[in-house]
Amino acid sequence: MTGRIAFQGEPGAYSHQACLDARPDMEPLPCRAFEDVIEAVRSGRAELGMLPVENTTYGRVADIHRLLPESGLHIVDEAFVRVHISLMANPGVRLEDIKLVRAHLVLLPQCADFLKKHGIQGVPAADSAGAAADLAKSGNRTEGALASDLAAEIHGLNILVRHIEDRSHNTTRFLVMAREPDLTRRGSSGMMTTFVFQVRNIPAALYKAMGGFATNGVNMTKLESYMVDGSFSATQFYADIEGHPDDENVRLAMEELAYFSSSVTLLGVYPADPRRH
Repeated sequence: MTGRIAFQGEPGAYSHQACLDARPDMEPLPCRAFEDVIEAVRSGRAELGMLPVENTTYGRVADIHRLLPESGLHIVDEAFVRVHISLMANPGVRLEDIKLVRAHLVLLPQCADFLKKHGIQGVPAADSAGAAADLAKSGNRTEGALASDLAAEIHGLNILVRHIEDRSHNTTRFLVMAREPDLTRRGSSGMMTTFVFQVRNIPAALYKAMGGFATNGVNMTKLESYMVDGSFSATQFYADIEGHPDDENVRLAMEELAYFSSSVTLLGVYPADPRRH
């Protein structure tokens, strides 16, 4: 597939890496915010959008669950990207010269052991790839940046130490968004279905709504709740299940869910990424 795939962040961001991994034949389009990624796809400036939804270290990505149902877009794929964090600096700078590093707030705690060992101060930045870009422009000889290898390559920085993250399993799950759904595909590693729902205001509604998935042998890999419109009494649930709505057991489970819910909105049906398992 040719065309553009939009992502949030500066060139060299992990979302940029996800675009290159999942759609190497498409042109990555950097956007300022998640809302801009969605608008780029909705307006036709991009054919697809790449949005991070959760990370194995710091959990779900803020705002994504709220944005997805309102986006009008559909999930057509998922992509798992291993988050490798490297320490980079301007050419000629040595590790012992580095007194301070800048990176996105969520990256700094993931390298806490390394920074403490080398007596390096971590300072939060709005964007890790942006921190790499700023460092390259500044020519600073005592500061570094924590970002992806791709960011170092793009901005002409030298990697002093590769992959300094404390945990070896650090992985981010991304969702590929499109204007139109595609329910025709079947993945070699199985299928995933994602939806949001609100249960009816009756006793044990959630328990009853979930019963159909248990009795029909449908594996639910994610169930999260979040408030709707800032109300403590209005709760929406976000769910991922294994399977396709055309599968008999999934169809029966979804029918039971609908009976006990005031609304059910399908967000996407897509092949499971082989790295999921």
